[in-house]
Formats: sequence, structure tokens, C-alpha cells
Amino acid sequence: MIKKEVLEIRKQYTPQNCTISRICGCYVDAEKEKKLELKEAFLSLPEEEMFKYFDIFKQTLSGTIGKNLINMDFPLEQEMPGGTQEFLLKLRDSKLQDDMLLEEFYDKVIESYFYGENYLILLIHAAYDIPGKSTDGSEMFDASDEVFEYLLCSICPVNLSKPGLCYNAQKNSIEDRIRDWIVEHPVKGFLFPVFNDRSTDLHSVLYYSKNAEELQPDFIDQMLGCSLPLTAEGQKETFNTIISDTLGEECDYEVIRTIHDNLNVMIEEFKEAPEPLSLTKTDVKHLLEQSGVPEEKLETFETDYDAVAGEKTALLASNIASVRKFNIQTPDVVINVNPERTDLIETRVIDGRQCLVIVVDDHIEVNGVNARTLKLPELGDEE
Repeated sequence: MIKKEVLEIRKQYTPQNCTISRICGCYVDAEKEKKLELKEAFLSLPEEEMFKYFDIFKQTLSGTIGKNLINMDFPLEQEMPGGTQEFLLKLRDSKLQDDMLLEEFYDKVIESYFYGENYLILLIHAAYDIPGKSTDGSEMFDASDEVFEYLLCSICPVNLSKPGLCYNAQKNSIEDRIRDWIVEHPVKGFLFPVFNDRSTDLHSVLYYSKNAEELQPDFIDQMLGCSLPLTAEGQKETFNTIISDTLGEECDYEVIRTIHDNLNVMIEEFKEAPEPLSLTKTDVKHLLEQSGVPEEKLETFETDYDAVAGEKTALLASNIASVRKFNIQTPDVVINVNPERTDLIETRVIDGRQCLVIVVDDHIEVNGVNARTLKLPELGDEE
């Protein structure tokens, strides 16, 4: 799914647009014991509760595509009888009315999801009557061709509220506040099936993780049956390893800066594209060629790429490029540069020593104090 498609589903989480038919849930304690189960027709809930659930569902479809929201395809074996896709499809088609399927779902989550404290599993069924689109992109509400029927799962921590004082209006007094167990924003979740090209795609699932670096591999493997993707940080580390292995001892500052600049140019050119820019093995090789990496250094590139990243692995440009900062670090000094002004940093050999030279056209600031880079000569000093 792309950002625009995610937003289209998120828009349904309002009283006016609500397409949710049923909500189910299971409250699990720190010992992995079920403490409470709920089953409700969603539209029968009090309005105040509905708004709070809407907020949870919107959070489950929030974040950056490729970081917090990850598109995953089911392996072929998981689409066979007995696979994870078949189980989720049965659950969806039951419209959450089959208690045995629900219990099996909860058991699968509890078994595979690692969290040492209390949490709430929420599961909704919804049916979105997809409006048609005219040639100018406007919606035609009377021209629906398909109903997108789906499940959304949200896993929310349940924590005890902080201790404190409160004002009791009935007693007109300040007293100790009663501590309650609070359902917090979701930390994990998934949407099945996905909404690709504004249509149902049964072959994929959209996975949500609030922390992009903690994807819960066991949960992904056992609950969804999908291969664990590289995290955003993992993609960056993989890209850096590919550069280091390719360049070897010739991995100098100028080449790294050029690669960085070229990446940012590519991201800028594709910023209006509906899908985030991803680089395949061929794209990465072309980027290195354009950045001045010698041809002889690229002779074993494809083999090295397969060994480090995997033959079919694509890297999101937003994950491997630092569009907001350009960082230079030595054991004792860290320099942060505006990515658009990397030209202000030069490499030189001065008095036989390798140096980084920073061009300063105006003043500098030292611990918040404006200062000059050189002390002005005093009167009488020799020039």
C-alpha cells in the first residue's frame, strides 16, 4: 500500500464514514492469561467510546511507509491449506462471529507476541464500499464497483496510571487520585488484506510497528507467516556495508559525499511520486557508477550485494539517505552539516597532516556566543 491508500482507509474512522461492523478484544495479563474478552457490534457503542477506538485504529495506520508501516507478501506455502493467509481469510469471512476462530486467533497472538506486561488485543471487521473515481480524480459515490472487506488488529499496552493528586468536585477537596489501568496507543498491529490500487489484495498484509527497529520477528513469523524484512536502520547499515566492501581502501570522503548528494537529488526528484523511492541492486550499482566509483571496484558488486543484502532486496532511499543531516565524525570531533551545503567541507593536507577544512563566510557561534574565526591584529602588531 502507498500513503494515499492508507489515508483513504484511515478516513473511515469517523462517525460519519464508519464502515466497522464488529469489534472484538482480549485483555491479557503479564503472565499471558486471558482476563477479559469483548464482542460488540461497533455501532452500538457509546459515541465517546467510539472516538477513543477510532484514535487507536488511526494510530495503527500511522507512520512512514517502509519504516512503521511495512508491506509484506505471503510466501506461497502460507497461501496453501493450513497456511496463515488461509486462517486470516477464514477469520475475515466469519465477520468475527465465529467464537472458535476468535479464540484460536487470540491464542496465536499470545503465543507469538512477546510483551512482559498487560496488553489488549483489538480486532475489527469492516466493509468499505469503494467509491469509483472520475477521470479528474473526484469520487463518484454512486459508482462503487467493489467492497473492501478487511480485518484490522491493534495491540495496545495497558499500564497503570501514574500516582498523583486530584481535585474531588463533590467533596471540594484535594486527595489521592485513584490509579486506573489505561489502554495506551498501539505498539503493533496489521491490516489484512491490503488495499492495493484501491482494490483488495489477498496476497499481502500491512504490518505496523510503533518502534521501527523492534519488529517482533516471532510474531511476524508465527502469526503472519511472512519473512522478516530489514528494519530502516538495518537497511542503512546494509547500504553502508555495501559501500565499504565495494570501495575498500579507496572509501574516501569525496566519494561518500558525492553518493550522499546524488541520493538526495534522487529523493527530491521522486518526492511527488505516489510510492516511496526504492533502490534495487541495479539502481544501487548505477548510483555508485554515477558517483565516481571506479569500474574495477564494481566487478564483484552484484555478488557482494547478494551476500550482504540478498538478491531481491530493495532499499528504500529514505532509509539509507540522511536528507536532514550530513554527519562527519572522528574519535574526538563531530561535525553536523546542512545537507545542501556539503560543499563547505573540504579535505586538505596541511603541514603533512590530513585535515577537514570548513569554509566560513561569516561569523561562527561558540556555545551560543557569536565569535570570529581569527583574532584581529592589534595596533602596532606586525602584519
